[in-house]
Amino acid sequence: MFLDLIRRRNPKLIEAAIALHQEGKIPPNAYIIDLDVVEQNAQKLRAEADRLNLKIFAMTKQVGRNSGFCKASVKGGVDKSVAVDVACAVATTRAGLPVGHVGHLVQVPRFEADLVAGYIKPDYWTVFSLEKAKEAATAAKKAGRVQDLLVRIKADGDTFYKGHEGGIIASEIVEFAKQVDALDGARFAGITTFPALLFDQDSNEVLPTHNLTTLENAANALHDAGYTDIEVNAPGTTSSVVLEALANAGATQVEPGNALHGTTPLHAIKDLPELPAVVYLSEVSHLHEDKAYCFGGGLYIDPVFPDYDVKAFVSATPTSDAGALRSVEIPPTTAIDYYGMIDATGGEAPKSGDSVVFGFRGQAFVKRGYTVGISGIASGNPVIQSIENIFGQSESWPDLR
Repeated sequence: MFLDLIRRRNPKLIEAAIALHQEGKIPPNAYIIDLDVVEQNAQKLRAEADRLNLKIFAMTKQVGRNSGFCKASVKGGVDKSVAVDVACAVATTRAGLPVGHVGHLVQVPRFEADLVAGYIKPDYWTVFSLEKAKEAATAAKKAGRVQDLLVRIKADGDTFYKGHEGGIIASEIVEFAKQVDALDGARFAGITTFPALLFDQDSNEVLPTHNLTTLENAANALHDAGYTDIEVNAPGTTSSVVLEALANAGATQVEPGNALHGTTPLHAIKDLPELPAVVYLSEVSHLHEDKAYCFGGGLYIDPVFPDYDVKAFVSATPTSDAGALRSVEIPPTTAIDYYGMIDATGGEAPKSGDSVVFGFRGQAFVKRGYTVGISGIASGNPVIQSIENIFGQSESWPDLR
């Protein structure tokens, strides 16, 4: 879905991925990240957030918490992260991108609370229940801190992805805030939800969910109860063009992820300020009948669009020419992605060793691929900054001894 966008707006990324792969400098099964473009995208997001007086935290899971990505975000001005889980918090902290927010999509496990309070020291820590608030408060007190807590809220009509449910009933937030403030080691700091915005396939627009109205109503109730200085965290399908709508709804915190590499659903439909900055690289393994099989491991298509004809550039020489595009069948999510199957009919068939470049809106952290941060792509002098695993840890590929 994003390959045409990348071909039009950042073709040198495709060409650099093929060139470096054919030179044996980067591995297949890898997300290739244009770090200079990430920095530029961060600058655009930071400028718009500053204009609207919004705190902004970078989500890094989609590109495997790559340390080069984290550093590029900091250089661009988005200098705090939102961690999807504790592993994410550890990775970004080690990379020099301190944690602004943890505990939202994945709650902090009980026996990792001390690690988070003492080592991560997040600005904000989200809880779904009084039990989790007590764990955070106890750990923060042990670390000699008072932890600002955000509370996930919910109301009838709100939208949650399956398996993401949880939170405090929104109409009970004032009483719950008082309970949090009574804890030794914690302070009630605000409210959050997810998703506050979603891409609508019928209108091809990013629209507010009922969750955003729930946030507004709860914020008003808190203000009426005397909580006049609270944070309203409103993540979901975030890019620079939607920040004003979030600010107008009362949000104080936003959390771009895919926008930092230009791959939100809206980027596939419209040319937004952020440029695409990531591709997925594979390699042809072998041919069987009318298909060429390319290595998998990171073949994940975030299901924000209906099924479509997945394509990839297949070539032994650097190119972004449409003539190098071929259709590819991706294994279903219920199967292990050992290989993708490239249509080898028509024209010169792909060869073993050919580079294969996809334009996924990926989620590298749920797969088993590498991430590769590269600078200097636009200048024609690409420099590999790091080859890492999905935990943001350096891999000395290809010599792993």
